[in-house]
Amino acid sequence: MIFKAYETQKINIDKNNIILFYGDNQGAKEDEISKLLLKNKDKSLSKYNEKQILDDPEIFYNEVLSKSLFENKKIIIINYATDKFNKIIEEISEKEINDISIIINSSILEKKSKLRTLFEKDKKLICIAFYPDTPEILSKMTYDFIREKNISISRENINLIINKCNGDRGILKNELDKIYFFAQNKKKISTENILKLINLIENYSISELVDNCLAKNHKRTLHILNENNFNNEDCIVITRTFLSKLKKLFKLSKDYQENRDLNKTISNARPPIFWKDKEIVKQQINKLDPAEVTKLIIKINEIELQIKKYNADPINIVSDFILNQSLITN
Repeated sequence: MIFKAYETQKINIDKNNIILFYGDNQGAKEDEISKLLLKNKDKSLSKYNEKQILDDPEIFYNEVLSKSLFENKKIIIINYATDKFNKIIEEISEKEINDISIIINSSILEKKSKLRTLFEKDKKLICIAFYPDTPEILSKMTYDFIREKNISISRENINLIINKCNGDRGILKNELDKIYFFAQNKKKISTENILKLINLIENYSISELVDNCLAKNHKRTLHILNENNFNNEDCIVITRTFLSKLKKLFKLSKDYQENRDLNKTISNARPPIFWKDKEIVKQQINKLDPAEVTKLIIKINEIELQIKKYNADPINIVSDFILNQSLITN
């Protein structure tokens, strides 16, 4: 059954308890999921991504089909879903599931998609497409924000920010938050300030994700993947972040092989390692020797080529690599 994006307030997740949100407007999807969670804050929450479930379906089936003495109602969010998840949804929708709601968050699904077709045709299931926000919607959101925060900024710079967002309100909110914090002690923000702020290359979530993957912190890596719905463009940033960090790690790892003193290796690093990053860099040096770092650099280059040249599915390729790499013990 098809709903429009503006009809989400009509959804009763106790009645129609399996919902598909799909499309490339990640910010809009996150907004509507947050509203549903707020309306149902008495329910417990679990998050998975598709790969976790496909790797071990029994864990998911047990959570969906078994009742807990301690949890009366539950919401399960599944991120990065593709047509591979179609069969599982078919099986679950045929069963009587009480007190559990499932929200599936997927990227763009073509008309011939099996998952999309299943949700569109089955009256028990709800399917909502989220298309890019129009410039008018983003403009209104921006003006409301700067008025509320009392930020002085020109119309030209507002248009500059909106053009950066590719129709995604999630990106817009992130950029506006950067500008708000920057503007705390400034009367007016210049175009130069805006260009620097909205072109920051390293995304904190991506940096943290890569750091924990290289340190083999699998649970933390999995948590970051589940909490952040990265898009296709993010995958290139992720691979570039991997390469940047691996090149630095290669030198550190070689130095450590020579001096066998971890603290000395960290203190002699050039450029210096920021104090809050020292502990996780130590973990990375302990887990990866220069040979392993070299293999990873080659692998990341292959992944980036695969994404760019062969138009492969970037999200699944990158997330599979990250999850597998964070588990590998050297």
